[in-house]
Amino acid sequence: MILDAGFLISIDRSDQSAHAFLTAASRSATALHTTHPVVGQVWRNGPRQARLAAFLKTITIHPLDDGRPVGQLLAQTKTTDVVDAHLVITAVRLGDDILTGDPDDLTTLSAALGPASPTIHTWP
Repeated sequence: MILDAGFLISIDRSDQSAHAFLTAASRSATALHTTHPVVGQVWRNGPRQARLAAFLKTITIHPLDDGRPVGQLLAQTKTTDVVDAHLVITAVRLGDDILTGDPDDLTTLSAALGPASPTIHTWP
């Protein structure tokens, strides 16, 4: 499962729903991922984000190293959010679904990929 910024914010705030999701993910052995650009969206003050820092050590964080397909997806969808496009490209590469609090933009990007598109799940 690829995690978008909304879930990481829930972790940072110690939301019960995030803890429940993590328990379920652990029980089902679901691998959790995010991207460095998503981390950049939520990281503000390291010393005050101890919960988030600890959580990030437990998941796989993917670099933005596929700029061309990200740019091509943005051109195809006539959108501009590099972070969202990268999240979708990463999900496709891994064959994973996306968990997001903002499904509209991700759904547009995902739909452009046709049968290869990842499933978008709304958080919370």
